[in-house]
Amino acid sequence: MVEHVLRLAATWTRWDGQPVHVDDRVYTPHKAVRRVADHMVDHLAELEARLAGRDTQPDHWHASATTTAADRAPFTAEDLDEARSRLTRLARIWADRLGALTDEQLDHSPGEGWTFRELALHVTESTYYADAVGDLSCYADAVGDLS
Repeated sequence: MVEHVLRLAATWTRWDGQPVHVDDRVYTPHKAVRRVADHMVDHLAELEARLAGRDTQPDHWHASATTTAADRAPFTAEDLDEARSRLTRLARIWADRLGALTDEQLDHSPGEGWTFRELALHVTESTYYADAVGDLSCYADAVGDLS
């Protein structure tokens, strides 16, 4: 999932500043990265709380319903580097955590909610946010490279 998101994000330095409207939401490159990272953090926190035998802490994200001023900022090469570092490290944490669990723990997870295997598969659906912005490499071909 993260590799897919970062492949798309590599084209976002060409973004023209116009938010993309998908379904009933608005997306920008920064918002897509924020939502992918938040989704990974949110469900990792759920997994860890359940393993520790604690109640999960409800999130208070505004999620994709809100587009902040920061979401509308230009997406630069430095932003791409930050996204690569952030998302790659989060993916490694997920992989390490899941790799330490037995099949029994993955499929018969403690606490309420999806099994940890289902939770991990759900997190992979975070590609939705990046797919909403899409591949902008063809945009540069139409109007000239803006990066």
